[in-house]
Amino acid sequence: MHEAAPVNPWVALAYLVAGVCFILALRGLSSPESSRRGNRFGMVGMTIAIVTTLVTHDIASLPEIAVAVLIGGGVGFVIARRIAMTAMPQLVAAFHSLVGMAAVLVGCAAYFNPAAFGIAEAGVIFPVSRIEMGLGVAIGAITFSGSVIAFAKLNGNMSGKPILLPGRHFLNLGTLAVILGLIAYFTQDQAPWIFWTVTVLSFVIGFLLIIPIGGADMPVVVSMLNSYSGWAAAAMGFTLHNTAMIITGALVGSSGAILSYIMCRAMNRSFISVIAGGFGSDSGGGAEGAEKIDRPWKRGSSEDAAFLMKQAEQVIIVPGYGMAVAQAQHALREMADKLKEEGVTVKYAIHPVAGRMPGHMNVLLAEANVPYDEVFELEDINSEFSQTDVAFVIGANDVTNPAAKTDKSSPIYGMPVLDVGNAKTVLFSKRSMGGVGYAGVDNEVFYQDNTMMLLADAKKMVEEIVKALD
Repeated sequence: MHEAAPVNPWVALAYLVAGVCFILALRGLSSPESSRRGNRFGMVGMTIAIVTTLVTHDIASLPEIAVAVLIGGGVGFVIARRIAMTAMPQLVAAFHSLVGMAAVLVGCAAYFNPAAFGIAEAGVIFPVSRIEMGLGVAIGAITFSGSVIAFAKLNGNMSGKPILLPGRHFLNLGTLAVILGLIAYFTQDQAPWIFWTVTVLSFVIGFLLIIPIGGADMPVVVSMLNSYSGWAAAAMGFTLHNTAMIITGALVGSSGAILSYIMCRAMNRSFISVIAGGFGSDSGGGAEGAEKIDRPWKRGSSEDAAFLMKQAEQVIIVPGYGMAVAQAQHALREMADKLKEEGVTVKYAIHPVAGRMPGHMNVLLAEANVPYDEVFELEDINSEFSQTDVAFVIGANDVTNPAAKTDKSSPIYGMPVLDVGNAKTVLFSKRSMGGVGYAGVDNEVFYQDNTMMLLADAKKMVEEIVKALD
């Protein structure tokens, strides 16, 4: 058993302050009102951690690190400035992939030069360090390849439908068992073939785990990958004997795991069922495609929608991914402002898994400067639909589908949904009647007597409603 080098008390104190800042950052990010303060705490904490590490470590020269920081920071700054808010989910997935790859590269550096990291004696890596290294590289590689697939699905480079490989469960479980077995054997033998086999198999299992997951489960996948990236960083923190990395990784990993659990509860699904392959199987909505042709439905215009909402006492707006794709959030806020000028009470109802990442709709509405006190979560507003004159649904299909409560054969059965159909009038904005949500199932609300379909690009439709309100 090797003894860790004594830690400078000032370094320990600095890392402790950074850790407290990270905890305050997470607390701030739990609410839209305090999210900016949370971001500032996170920035301060990371600055303290980075500066402390640079001052107290001499593995690489400061000029080399400065160049790397400038290049990486410059690229990140440009991307953050140019990226559209609608592309935020795939940006998050891309960033997760970079965290995973960073963990893999750090593990490789530690394996090839363990003396520089203080984890070896006479060229032999300490057994406990091998476990930390193996787990860090494995989780990092899974995070990288899984995030690449998530990015491709979210960005439209791959189909959002699940790709179901034959015998995938046995293949995945077998691969994971081999990885864990090799990591255990790695403590007895540090041969290169073991290290590289673990790394390659981990990249492979990352692909295999995410490919069968459908687009409707993407909020959980993004949250899950966020958790993975945290655990990878924590494992590498143990390898590097860096307290800040351990604290940060543990916070990210645990908060991501908790958020994944919350997301799964919001869809009435278990975490294991998501990993095993989610919504959107080919048998889901295809059988209902022909049924839609024969079912009567009512089409409305922007003038109809403007008249109905202008006469209403309360309008509840339900945003979904269709709003994000059309970038209609600014026009929607303008519509809400005009309704409020007419004395109409306007509220926004947010489903926990609306969009393609946790909090997707909240971010878009915040970008459009929608007041925080007008935005409500499902459990806080669902009971109000029955006393509401108009429910205006803009691109939210699966999260408003009553089949989740009535059809046991539906892939979304059991998922809590927004009861928009209980409103006196439902205005449903979507591109066409032919499209279905990511779950691949039709929505009964489309055909209710109190529903009026507004078929057009969401942004164009809302802009026309705004003109009709004048």
